[in-house]
Amino acid sequence: MTKEIKKIVAIIPARGGSKRIKNKNIKDFHGKPMISWVIEELKKISFLDDIVVSTDSEKIIKIALEHNVKAPFKRPDKLSNDTIPIAPVIKHASAWYQENISDIDYVITVYPTAVLMSYEDIENAYKIISIDRNIGCIFSATEYSFPIQRAIFLDENNQVNMFEPDHYYTRSQDLLASYHDAGQFYISRIENILNETPIHSLDSRILELPRDRVMDIDTKEDFRIALDLFALKRKY
Repeated sequence: MTKEIKKIVAIIPARGGSKRIKNKNIKDFHGKPMISWVIEELKKISFLDDIVVSTDSEKIIKIALEHNVKAPFKRPDKLSNDTIPIAPVIKHASAWYQENISDIDYVITVYPTAVLMSYEDIENAYKIISIDRNIGCIFSATEYSFPIQRAIFLDENNQVNMFEPDHYYTRSQDLLASYHDAGQFYISRIENILNETPIHSLDSRILELPRDRVMDIDTKEDFRIALDLFALKRKY
């Protein structure tokens, strides 16, 4: 029996503006725009059929075309402000692709700042979702370095309070491990994308990454740390 061939498309949502780091998605990072590193890493994936960049920026479209990946439309203004969630952006790009090019089975969403992302992680994650029909999405995550059950906050009087005071005396090893989204990639079945099924749903699974390969780049300090982590990654 012939093995069924699946159509797998990567979508990079790359808005032009950024408040905290100007032009973050195309900021020079070790000699290249950040998004360039992401595109080059995606191109190493053995089973990937296509890469699409969804953007409202002519500069980003130009960079995408220089890398021979698709940037076939300019993202609508209603999907380009800094308050819009990611789900409708990916849905728009996926629906456009299906209407204009071909059907899709899986969508791989990758952020343009995911410079620590490894194509091997995506390949390993795809192996998991492709053999288990009950999984609608698999995404990168990493374990919190400190038990979240011991997290504290400051009240209106600047006094220290625990979110979960019942765990004040609980040993760390007895607390349930907790994880956070690594913000690198999400592999979803097309029906999850078109239905805008939340990433953190019961049909989702994670591919755990080591903490030293996870960095959310939102500030200038984050950017400097990412430069060092990326250099370390390339060294090894």
